[in-house]
This record gives sequence, C-alpha cells and structure tokens, in this order.
Amino acid sequence: MQRNRTILHVDDAPNILRIVAKQLGKRGYNIVSIEDPTQCARSLVTTGARLVILDVDMPTIDGLTLLQDIKYHDGGIQVIMLTGAVSMSTVLQSMRWGAEACVFKPITDFDPLVASIEATFKKIDRWWDSLEDLNQRKSNLTAVNKVSE
Repeated sequence: MQRNRTILHVDDAPNILRIVAKQLGKRGYNIVSIEDPTQCARSLVTTGARLVILDVDMPTIDGLTLLQDIKYHDGGIQVIMLTGAVSMSTVLQSMRWGAEACVFKPITDFDPLVASIEATFKKIDRWWDSLEDLNQRKSNLTAVNKVSE
C-alpha cells in the first residue's frame, strides 16, 4: 500500500524553508512549507501529512506549544524539531511532549535530519501495519462468526 510521505515543514524563516525543501526534495521527499505557524492545523488537514518538521522560536505560536497542540489533536502525527534554540531544556521538552528527534540549526549536514525522517516513517509504517493487521483480524472473526450462525 502506498502511504502518504508528505512532510509539513513549519518555520518562520523563508530561507530555511527553501533550503530544507530543496535538500529533502533532492532525496525524494514531498515537502509542504509554511511560514505562518497558525496555518499548521489547516495544512495538516489539507495535506494529510503524518510528519511535521517544526522550528521552536517562531512568532505567534512557538514550536513547543505547536508540538503539544499537534499531539493533543492527533498523537499519531510525528514531529521532528529543527531549531536554532540549542539548549538542554529545548531537547528535554521536545522529547517529553512527543517529538521524535531534535536537529539543530544551522544545518550544514542533512544526514542527521534525513536519518530522523527515515526512522520516523518506519515508525509510522509499523503503526499502519498494526492497524491493517487489526482490521484483517476483525474481518476474519466476523467471517467465522457468520459461518457459525
């Protein structure tokens, strides 16, 4: 089954959005970039993205608050923090609130980000596989019950 591999990238810096989209696009990822963090929820609905890359330090809504909001509304959406806010507090809060990884700017080597993305999509795939297995088991049980009647 072909699964959605769209990545939503939220950052208030247009140059970061361009660089990340270009580098990840070269690696075959479909990136939807948004500069306004208040548009994140709408973009998640319209794109069906299951992975979000979030900046931390943004106006209007900071990335850690946005991370909490995303996880509250759909815990299955995975988030990778991409931030210049390099501190132990940022990393620990990101992990505590459900981020998959925290990658720091300036980003000169995209390998750690790509490795985080690949690991996250593998996790998403395992969840989808479990759900598909559950649905198959329910179908089989329903068929057995119908035959028994």
